[in-house]
Amino acid sequence: MNSLRKYSLAAGVFYLLTFVSIPTLALYRPVRGSDFIVGPGPDTPVIVGVLLEMIVALAGIGTAVALYPVVKRQGEARAVGFIASRILEAATIYVGIVSLMSIVTLRQAGAGSGALAVGQGLAAQYQWTFFFAQSFIPAVNGVLLGSLLYQSRLVPRWLPVLAFIGAVLLVATWFAILVGVIKAISPVAAAAAVPIAVWEFSLGIYLTFRGFRASPILASVYSSRE
Repeated sequence: MNSLRKYSLAAGVFYLLTFVSIPTLALYRPVRGSDFIVGPGPDTPVIVGVLLEMIVALAGIGTAVALYPVVKRQGEARAVGFIASRILEAATIYVGIVSLMSIVTLRQAGAGSGALAVGQGLAAQYQWTFFFAQSFIPAVNGVLLGSLLYQSRLVPRWLPVLAFIGAVLLVATWFAILVGVIKAISPVAAAAAVPIAVWEFSLGIYLTFRGFRASPILASVYSSRE
């Protein structure tokens, strides 16, 4: 297996790993409740969700690092920007999970009803962190990486086109939620997130099982290693 195939395989596997957090919507339902702190728990679903999101945060950085040696040949500034965007996304994910684990800690310490307001504030902090991170930054990621892959033709062009469509829909919906036109949890918001999710999942599948297509920038990668 040559180095280029290793890059594409690593990036593809990392992209697929970013989907392990799908169950967190259900796992976090109890901890986001207004009376979780004074209740009996449970804590295990929250801890499982936190571990899954940690995997997502690290895998997200992995996608950018694995692709950087190749896509930088098309545009180094955008390739660096993609890494920076992924790091920012990972950092905000960690902020969110720290908020949830703080609620669990308060419950386990027996903080009682006096900490209800604090727990609700931490839950709100998680929701806003998710809104400004995982609901928006994927659009930035899609534009940065999509433009690199579209120009380089490393993957079929319909894939980055899907990224552009998904980014536009995601940003438009994000602003609509921000100004109160639609709710964050609604059929419209869910439907708008589908294209960007399909783009990332399809890219993960393609890179894992097919690898990069023939492209002029690959010749420069090979020549630089001779």
